[in-house]
Amino acid sequence: MTSARIDSHLNASPEHPVVTDIRGLLLNMRWALKLTWSTNAPLTVGLLVITLVHGVFPAGLAWIVRGLINAAVKALESGTKEITTILPWLLLGLGLTIVEAVSLRANKLFVARLHDDLNLRITSDILSHAAELDVACFEDPHVREIIERAQQDAAGHFSKFVQDTLVANTNVVQTVSLIGILMSIEPLIVLILGPFAFPYLLFQWRLAKKHYSTEHFRATKRRWTSYFASRLMSQQSVAEVKLLDLAPLLIEKFRALMAEFRDQDRKIYLRSFAGGSVFAVLTTVAFYAIFTWIVMRALRGALTIGDLAIFAGVTSRLRTTLEKAILAISSAMEETLHISNLIQFLAVRPRIAVSAGVVPSTTRGEIELKNVSFTYPGSRDPALSGVSLHINPGETVALVGENGAGKTTLVKLIARLYDPDDGSITLEGFDLRELSLVYLQSQISFVFQGFGRYEATAADNIAYGDWRRMLYNRELVERIALLADVHDMIKDMPQGYDTMLGRMFGEYDLSGGQWQKIAVARAFARDASLLILDEPTSSLDVRAEYELFCRFRDLTRGRTTILISHRFSTVSMADRIIVMERGRIVESGTHHDLLAQAGTYASLYNLHQRQRRSTLLE
Repeated sequence: MTSARIDSHLNASPEHPVVTDIRGLLLNMRWALKLTWSTNAPLTVGLLVITLVHGVFPAGLAWIVRGLINAAVKALESGTKEITTILPWLLLGLGLTIVEAVSLRANKLFVARLHDDLNLRITSDILSHAAELDVACFEDPHVREIIERAQQDAAGHFSKFVQDTLVANTNVVQTVSLIGILMSIEPLIVLILGPFAFPYLLFQWRLAKKHYSTEHFRATKRRWTSYFASRLMSQQSVAEVKLLDLAPLLIEKFRALMAEFRDQDRKIYLRSFAGGSVFAVLTTVAFYAIFTWIVMRALRGALTIGDLAIFAGVTSRLRTTLEKAILAISSAMEETLHISNLIQFLAVRPRIAVSAGVVPSTTRGEIELKNVSFTYPGSRDPALSGVSLHINPGETVALVGENGAGKTTLVKLIARLYDPDDGSITLEGFDLRELSLVYLQSQISFVFQGFGRYEATAADNIAYGDWRRMLYNRELVERIALLADVHDMIKDMPQGYDTMLGRMFGEYDLSGGQWQKIAVARAFARDASLLILDEPTSSLDVRAEYELFCRFRDLTRGRTTILISHRFSTVSMADRIIVMERGRIVESGTHHDLLAQAGTYASLYNLHQRQRRSTLLE
């Protein structure tokens, strides 16, 4: 992709609008609260009780202080110096304060525990759902956007939603209870709240939607920032980046995107500051105006000193509590929008329909394709067109053709990583769509072109081929290593089979050819009836390839094997060679038969031989 095309893609407009309607918001809230309840109901109940306690505490304390002041004034006026008149109020205040102090610590404990439970639940749900999706989902750009948004701290957003909801409930209860206290003194107080609270809540909600919308449409650009950072810091790419001096270019692209994010956020911060300042000034002036009225009434004897003192303290607390309630409500609503990303991801369904499935009584590895056609999503040209092929049990078939001929697509369809658009593929006479997916996967061992390089021990890297059977069976792992001719290589490693491979967590890495040998051994670890090898020797030198294929017949005995390779020394060992061109089968036969036909295979073989001779002469 050229720099101009990358820049164009970065600035592409979003394809899917953000849905922020109130009905959808309420449904998301309901879903989130139900999930929270099902995760840990006792903790949820405990937090609700604590929320209620915190909500009524300021009003209860204000009521106690009011009673205490009035009782003290009355005692002074009567000349009584006994503490008995104010003792009940002191004891009530002590008890309420102790309850509030303990509940604060209980709230911290419950929130921390619920956060951990939700983090475990949601992260596990995301990973489990991702494991259910098929390859086609991960190759769809739209689904990739959904996955990217769901990965952006979904558990954190969920926990913050719960916390903001609790804070909002606490402050709403506090606001209502404080208004009740003030209305018992001056009913006109309620007239001040409506004209300020509702417009400010609406302002904060619009600001929250703006912030979420901005984040929502950053998903692709955030992927680009991660990509640029990974190219600069990844072990696999750092050498080339240095040699090509790409660092200044990649850093500039990274900085441009981050600067764009900063400038967008700065506007939101300024709007939030301006709106909050206006609300603070207006409500403060309004509360002071009505407090002046209360002072005048107290001077005329219509209110007590306790009323005046409590009104002063409560109005100051009420303004702050009201603002906190509005901010917490708007924040919870914004987090609900982020939760919609998680809901959208969990709603993604695999493209391949999976049923309970049939399990054949015999396992021989017989494969048949009948008039199979397939086109990748988003592509106009078919990758396969009308392919028919029968592979006998135990037969070794090699697929040959130029890049893009459809070889890898064909074996991916056989492994049911995709379903064909037309035609059928059968294993043991059963259509793959009828088979149990668990059974099908257990019968296939696959070495991909981009084979796995697992950050694990050498033993585990082999055992992963059939981990349920081999992960804790070192004897079986070593037996497979001997068959695949990697035992001596592993024994020469610093800790032998216990050597941690890869640089992410260990200090010992392998060459590309050594990693490929481990991948081939992993493929042979599975007791599968069908073995698929896609360029299994591409990273091996000539000697290593020769040694591997000297063992090839022993390794594949009793298995149906499909082999993809550009090395004719490899494919010539196959029982049958299938030549593909532009998604179709154009030739079929043994190595000698195809050479005698002087067709596509012979042309490719002769070209290969000329290139080989030219290399030897050099």
